[in-house]
Amino acid sequence: MENYTICNCKSVSYFDVEDALHKAESFGDLEKTFAEVQALTHCSTGCGGCHDKIMDAISEIIHR
Repeated sequence: MENYTICNCKSVSYFDVEDALHKAESFGDLEKTFAEVQALTHCSTGCGGCHDKIMDAISEIIHR
């Protein structure tokens, strides 16, 4: 997978999301997992426009 910026406001990349997922406690609930990734990376705390892209990345990474 190629690395690219997902959250421009906080400069969070796809690889940052992947790294945060490896540190996350569980993958049971997508919203809870998003909250854990957000706490680690601060993604989607600026304008919020990347929320859906972050959710898509999380889903893609979990289901690989």
